Amino acid sequence: MVGWFTDPAHWSGSDGIPIQVGYHLLYSVLALLVALAVAVPLGIFIGYTGRGEALVAGFANALRALPSLGLLVLLFLVIAPVVDGKLVYVLPTIIVLVLLAVPPILTGTYAGIQSVDQDAVGAARGMGFTKRQILLRVQLPCALPLLISGIRSSTLQIVSTATVAAYLGLQGLGRFILDGRAQANFAEMAGGAIVVAVLALVLELSFAWLGRLIVSPGLRRVATKSSSPVAVPAAA
Repeated sequence: MVGWFTDPAHWSGSDGIPIQVGYHLLYSVLALLVALAVAVPLGIFIGYTGRGEALVAGFANALRALPSLGLLVLLFLVIAPVVDGKLVYVLPTIIVLVLLAVPPILTGTYAGIQSVDQDAVGAARGMGFTKRQILLRVQLPCALPLLISGIRSSTLQIVSTATVAAYLGLQGLGRFILDGRAQANFAEMAGGAIVVAVLALVLELSFAWLGRLIVSPGLRRVATKSSSPVAVPAAA
């Protein structure tokens, strides 16, 4: 495995590690952006109005139970007759990753808004804040710790699962794992898995740094004492 990492051929060319990391990040970023566009507005609506919480919690748990590889193949069979070109392979991959990413972000968003101290909301209302101002200037900033935690959890799930793109012939770090297995090259398989783990660790540390940068120390202490957003649906 050390020899595989130190081989210069694995660090250059269209099949090299940097290029495959780039493809892997491309799929991950696309899926995360779509998941944010879906989950954050819906989470804000649920957290603000309190409507549909039980339904969404059950749906989020159901999404987590979906088998990624089986769903990928099913989506490919459904999409293939109506979509042409490279998109027939990319769309199923992105959809699977989005379905994995939505539950933690959604749960973190509405749980964060619901956990805001009602005294703070009442104080803002007493100062003459409108409902929109209370949401944007009080509830959302106070919900940041759980929201960032949900995004971080989703990112790690996306990065670790994006290897399934290789099963549809796409590039990415999954190529090392799939091709290594096909050729009985266990050093390549292990190398690909290690690169995925390192990438996930770097992103984890990046989100931890981002949380410390944009979340006030007082809110970070509250978030440390509260439960993880992933555990909220299970309690519901």
